[in-house]
Amino acid sequence: MVQTLGCVVMAAGNARRFGENKLAAGVGGRSLILRALEAVPREEFEQVAVVTQYPEVLDLAERFRFSAVRNEHPDWGISHTIRLGLESLGGCAAAMFLVSDQPLLKRESVKALVELWRSQPEKIAALAHGGVRGNPCVFPARFFPELLELREDHGGNTVIRRHEEDLVLLEVTEEELTDVDTPEALKGLKP
Repeated sequence: MVQTLGCVVMAAGNARRFGENKLAAGVGGRSLILRALEAVPREEFEQVAVVTQYPEVLDLAERFRFSAVRNEHPDWGISHTIRLGLESLGGCAAAMFLVSDQPLLKRESVKALVELWRSQPEKIAALAHGGVRGNPCVFPARFFPELLELREDHGGNTVIRRHEEDLVLLEVTEEELTDVDTPEALKGLKP
């Protein structure tokens, strides 16, 4: 039996350290949000939800035929984005959470992470480099109640730390896990 898997693209943050909507910033001629959506292997997911506060990201999500979920309260923190995403997926057996500020993340790595999770569907699966966990992460449905209890800026890390014994990692390059939080970090990327 194929386990149904949903994907939540988290694109709702205020990017305070960046100083503006970083998702519109370009790397190699393509915006961060476009690169994030291109990294999602749609055929692997029952549903893909893009949670954002930005109208242009909602429009882009619809062009990809993903569910566009408006976050009216990004100031409530990442926990609210997680809740909106999970609620929009319905009854999936697991959910992948993918951040939208890792512009060098490869579609092949996301697909390989899905395969790792499918081989051990009771486990939390995440990309890593040098044994250090990064994003994206896949959570089986048994962890959804804990994810829904998160508050403010507490994200999936909080749940993972409680269940380290349930975590499996897939090694990828350091570059793929590099996130862009400042204009300086963006300038330092080599696409």
